[in-house]
Amino acid sequence: MKVIFLADVKGQGKKDEIKEVSDGYARNYLMPRKLVAEATSDALNAIKLKEKAKAAHAAKEKAQAEENAKKLESVVVKVPAKAGAGGRLFGSVTSKEISEALLKQYNITIDKKDIVQNEPIKNYGTYSIKCKLGYEVNGTINIVVTEEK
Repeated sequence: MKVIFLADVKGQGKKDEIKEVSDGYARNYLMPRKLVAEATSDALNAIKLKEKAKAAHAAKEKAQAEENAKKLESVVVKVPAKAGAGGRLFGSVTSKEISEALLKQYNITIDKKDIVQNEPIKNYGTYSIKCKLGYEVNGTINIVVTEEK
């Protein structure tokens, strides 16, 4: 019997996968537990439409990520910070502060988890930091750490 998996079943199939399983296993175990549905033409069309919508959504998100990468090339984010003698900061500039400054100054939303800092920023100056925007799109954020007034 051809079935569509509604949930992951260990050793059998993953969600939205279409597979052939034995009739007894499908009728007596999988269907009563609502793990599968019979693969009728309507159900197959619904799966195809769902996959098409998912692909369109992924393409839209990738285009948004590429657009954000282009925006990031042309902007310089100013992050104010307090420092002691010699220009050394109290603490460091975190990815959360960078993300908030990007949103406030340029209305670009990047999650703090997507900003990759190899080492913490502990001095005034100009820095270039990589960020992962998703769908194998990477960008560079240009940051200027200035004295807080």
